[in-house]
Amino acid sequence: MRFPDSPSALLQDLLRIPSVNPDCAPDQGATGELACARFIGELLEICGAEVAFDEVLPGRPNVIGRFPGTGTKKPGLLLAPHVDTVSVLGMSVDPFGGKIRDGKIYGRGASDTKGTMAAMLWALHEMREEIAELSCAVTFVGLMGEEAGQPGSQDFARRYGADFSFALVGEPTSLETVFAHKGCVWLKLSARGRSCHGATPEQGKNAIRGLLPVLESLLPYLEKRLPDYPDEILGHPTVNLAMIRGGSSPNIVPSDCHATLDFRETPALFAAGGGLRLVRDHLEAAGLSDEIAVDVIGDSCPLLTDPATDGVIRLASLGSRLTTAPWFCDAGRLAEGGIPSVACGPGSIAQAHTKDEYLAIRDLEAGAVFYRRFLETYRD
Repeated sequence: MRFPDSPSALLQDLLRIPSVNPDCAPDQGATGELACARFIGELLEICGAEVAFDEVLPGRPNVIGRFPGTGTKKPGLLLAPHVDTVSVLGMSVDPFGGKIRDGKIYGRGASDTKGTMAAMLWALHEMREEIAELSCAVTFVGLMGEEAGQPGSQDFARRYGADFSFALVGEPTSLETVFAHKGCVWLKLSARGRSCHGATPEQGKNAIRGLLPVLESLLPYLEKRLPDYPDEILGHPTVNLAMIRGGSSPNIVPSDCHATLDFRETPALFAAGGGLRLVRDHLEAAGLSDEIAVDVIGDSCPLLTDPATDGVIRLASLGSRLTTAPWFCDAGRLAEGGIPSVACGPGSIAQAHTKDEYLAIRDLEAGAVFYRRFLETYRD
């Protein structure tokens, strides 16, 4: 195998290997991250890294490349994009084609976040003869599972968190440094009923009618309480009624109904037990704890990294502006595991998950230059 001859060719190769997260694409034949992780492992070996695969879930590994200098007393630097992508349903371009048109590379993951991965790998390849001499010990990890639950970053931080002084997570931030973002928790509220023929509804128990009044009282309560947990940087928490599903046919009284709430949590709310605590408190006060089941179906930690962290200062020295983000990423999980972390990479989050996802070639090339310049700050 030869290393690709340009950042664009490298990104095209990555896009042509499907790595759709199966948790984001149930019943869609999603193959997960394994094939792409193996390809990344071969690239890392060409760059001079010692490669390992940590299987986090069956057939779904983190791919880790440890460069010369790891295992020393040097501070550990982690470069951490994620390998998985969201579903390809509804895309208007070939999700795995890597086609170039009008200076843009199209495909699922081009923006989020194989573009940042290609830029990082290109920088590492260019620096392969110098990495051992840097004042940090460099490790690259391609994380699995970021798009659903983030088991890859949780597992990595649990195993290796003590080895690193800073993590640079690959996300499309227009090369700005995201040092803070809200956490997230998705709650599923479920009401149970009893089905019967729609012509005799009095013989059943309508689960939809059981859940609707709960939501009508719960949502105003949450919207009143959430401002009690502000953050001077991130603002106050929010909640969104994202989904409601119930019933199976027009002529059947529904026996179940489910609603999904999307909380975006500040560190203060997270520390106080989060949206889950608020929901349970309300249900208990209303005497509904036995009527409505509450399940956590997804969560992520808030991020708040000290701007005085050495790695952040180095990024700022390259002109990267400090900023926050409304979305969450693996940086929160890595920080929870003890690694000061930020997200920074080429491209715009506005293109992530879209039907025609792309990354402009000029942004990809600027990202590769930026990451190399960041590594070069460790020549001191």
